[in-house]
Amino acid sequence: MRALIIEDEKPSARRLNRMLEVLNITPEVMLHSVQESIEYLLHHPAPDLIFLDIQLSDGLSFEIFDQVPVDSAIIFTTAYDEYALKAFKLNSIDYLLKPIDEEELKAAVDRFEARFRESEKKQFIDFNEVAKLLGNPITHNYKSRYTAKVGEHLKLFHTDAIQLFYSENKGTYLNLENGRNYLIDSKLESLMDELDPKQFFRISRQAIININAIDDMVSYTNSRIQVKINSFKELDLIVSRERVKEFRTWLER
Repeated sequence: MRALIIEDEKPSARRLNRMLEVLNITPEVMLHSVQESIEYLLHHPAPDLIFLDIQLSDGLSFEIFDQVPVDSAIIFTTAYDEYALKAFKLNSIDYLLKPIDEEELKAAVDRFEARFRESEKKQFIDFNEVAKLLGNPITHNYKSRYTAKVGEHLKLFHTDAIQLFYSENKGTYLNLENGRNYLIDSKLESLMDELDPKQFFRISRQAIININAIDDMVSYTNSRIQVKINSFKELDLIVSRERVKEFRTWLER
């Protein structure tokens, strides 16, 4: 199966890529914008299946198909609410609601194989009709609160008050400005699909930082960057080398 991921949030694209590899599907490329997708599809054969985010950094993904005729089957990845999802159902379009669940992903792929791969029929999608049914531009519903159990109590924390999330000894913690750390029932991987990417960035395997909590940034060995956050001493916050370019772009959004 030839598959393609079109997703503007790179951490989400990488996570989806890893989930598909578990299902023995290796996407041939990950694309992150309307223009990049148009350029690629103009010069490469259409894949069997496209995993398609709807709102990309430079416009709605429907614009891709105004420029390039593609007969691939499509599974949408979306953060739409329940009302909007009816649009997909009415048009017999598969969709995955973010954050993507592994079992739901497998079920969507199985449906694709049953409907299209075995019969060698492609799915016809009226993008204009879907856009009309969806109506308004997409607004992402990112999480604004997290909870942590402390003894017999459950504490509530707003994301604006969280300086960073980090992993240590197989646990995931949130850190507050007062220096307190709380163990939460989440993994860093899933957090990146829940947090606003304009506010939070995963600098390494160990940490996701809040842009509003950065006190200082210092050049570090091997072209890396050390981030300093007030009162946090548990580990060195180093932007990994492969993330430095993306980190600099994120800082200036």
